[in-house]
Amino acid sequence: MTDPDDLLPEGLEDRLPHAAAALTAAMRGALDVLDGHGYDRVRPPLVEFERSLAGRMDGVQTRRMFRFVDPASLRTLALRSDMTPQVGRIAATGLAAAPRPLRLCYAGEVVTIDADQLDPARQRLQLGAELIGSDSAEAAGEIVALALEALAAAGASGLSVDFTMPDLVDTLAAGALPVAPDAVEAVRRELDMKDAGGLRAAGGESYLPLLYAAGDLEEALGRIAAIDTGGALDSRIAGLRAIAARIPPGVRCTLDPTERHGFEYQSWFGFTLYAAGSRGAVGRGGTYCIRGTEERATGFSLYLDRLAEPGPDAATRQTLFLPLGHDRQAAERLRAIGWRTLAALSESDDPRALGCTHRLDGGEAVALVGL
Repeated sequence: MTDPDDLLPEGLEDRLPHAAAALTAAMRGALDVLDGHGYDRVRPPLVEFERSLAGRMDGVQTRRMFRFVDPASLRTLALRSDMTPQVGRIAATGLAAAPRPLRLCYAGEVVTIDADQLDPARQRLQLGAELIGSDSAEAAGEIVALALEALAAAGASGLSVDFTMPDLVDTLAAGALPVAPDAVEAVRRELDMKDAGGLRAAGGESYLPLLYAAGDLEEALGRIAAIDTGGALDSRIAGLRAIAARIPPGVRCTLDPTERHGFEYQSWFGFTLYAAGSRGAVGRGGTYCIRGTEERATGFSLYLDRLAEPGPDAATRQTLFLPLGHDRQAAERLRAIGWRTLAALSESDDPRALGCTHRLDGGEAVALVGL
């Protein structure tokens, strides 16, 4: 019988063996890719001072964090909702003297008070990489290609990437499409909401063509170039094409120039990653500035538990049953070459009921089928 106190809060769940094994395998695959490309792993703490978590990146919302008072310092602490600001703090403090560009990666749990509309989870595994010291098109191209490779290693398929231009309104408002300074935020908001009526009311009627500029990357860039008669976006358009050149064949690339949801601290470039069968986006990233040092950086975060759950066959592993009195040296040898073993505790242990596929017999693994 389940006690009411055993029920988990909304948005939290246990990962039972099947799901936990799949998630761990995905994490290992992705981290191996990052390590192979020279990204060193860091492990920031789960809890930090609220001001530190909120002060390193623009747009970080403390209202999404679980907060409480530290009895030792009497200062407000918060559970991290995003690990990127923590990596920014590490780069600005403990690794301030390290050579740039600095390549770091991480993996860990993050928690938010509220879930988003497409995903009820309030706790998830965040895995990512940060290239600190550069926000060039070359750096962004490396990061996008690395994110796609890491996702593929984690088992994702049917990948696609959607680019965005977070500072688009600011750039156009200062040149090709002038907007009063006090109206820029309203125009940015209505574009993000895709609200044509609201955009007109905010004084951004000249920005209406941007609502219809999204689509295939090259087609969308052509529409944007037609709007940008003064050439203010020439360097950004060239940068997006250079980044797209790093994307592997078979990965669809699109552009939604006005999308800003989830890109609150990105600067000139942002991107969202999707995978077949996933629940919404499986990752996002872009260029940004680390506040305090004003150092430029580029990075991405993946949410591996948003990937589609593996089928039943994905949980099947060859497991070797070790009967009582088995040859321990033989078992050790087989584990060394990749076998997973399960030792009997009594004569009544049933290897099939315990999920074993083989039995140790005479120092060798013998399939249980037919025994």
